Amino acid sequence: MRSMSFKHVKSIPTPMQIMEEIPMPAELKTIKSERDAELREIIEGKNDRFVVIVGPCSASDEDAVCDYVYRLAEINDKVKDKLFIIPRIYTNKPRTTGEGYKGMLHQPDPTKGPNILAGIRALRKMHIRAINETHLTAADEMLYPENYAFLDDILTYVSIGARSVENQQHRLVSSGIDFPVGMKNPTSGDFSVMLNAIYAAQSSHTFLYRDEEVATYGNPLAHAILRGYVNKHGQSLPNYHYEDMILLENMYLKKGLINPFVIVDVNHANSQKRFAEQPRIVTEVLHSRNINPSLKKLVRGVMIESFIEEGSQPIDGTVYGKSITDACLGWNDTEKLLFYMAEHV
Repeated sequence: MRSMSFKHVKSIPTPMQIMEEIPMPAELKTIKSERDAELREIIEGKNDRFVVIVGPCSASDEDAVCDYVYRLAEINDKVKDKLFIIPRIYTNKPRTTGEGYKGMLHQPDPTKGPNILAGIRALRKMHIRAINETHLTAADEMLYPENYAFLDDILTYVSIGARSVENQQHRLVSSGIDFPVGMKNPTSGDFSVMLNAIYAAQSSHTFLYRDEEVATYGNPLAHAILRGYVNKHGQSLPNYHYEDMILLENMYLKKGLINPFVIVDVNHANSQKRFAEQPRIVTEVLHSRNINPSLKKLVRGVMIESFIEEGSQPIDGTVYGKSITDACLGWNDTEKLLFYMAEHV
């Protein structure tokens, strides 16, 4: 009997039904397979390219997102021997208080109310369009583990957010994903929590997923993302400095995890959400790598929030290519930063 606290809105087709309705074309599956193999080699240390996960805070406008990814693809052609660019196409947006725009999954039109079925269809179409137009497969956040199945044939990368990384279901589902999963440090900044999440994701498990009992083999590509933290006074503090990386390196090795690999999120608490600080932080990260060979082997990528227009606007804003959630770096500065990274990694 359904609880009276839950009101049935509509039934949602299964992931398989959605995939049959909005299929991933065979030629795009080949592109994804090739990209997945390249990224696997990077994380396994067989390729020294630097990973750059870059894109808007939240993907709310299909045309603007695909325009942005097309611009990335043009740069990718020039820097692909040094950088492995992964567009950030985030369709789920965690909200600290539960209020506000929750991403395309919830609201395919940000100015209208929730419509989750329409959102699932919209985000799947957007991801496929981006791959078709650019041959770049993307990253998305696994905010809801049960919804990951709607995109597991499309994505090349998944991140687990700071508020989700301690959750058992996120850890267990990550152990069954066939491509890299980045585990962020929790908002408290505790590295051991993040490393325990990676350990869990790299291990095999049996658990309930959707309507099935499933068994997983473990994901050896699970790894760390540093995103800064918040102290007991509510102040945002960074964890991308040299000393932070050395500490994490020692803890990573002591934990005995497979494929030690770190990405630095240069926004969020690391920048105190001051988007213009991101290039400076990237520069410091690259400098730390270049003065310490062991860090160069460990710290292998960055995550950047960027869009066509810098800053942010209200949900009902009309500026094309401008974030309606966290403020982002603009395209001109992003382009300069990508070329700088290609020269200095």
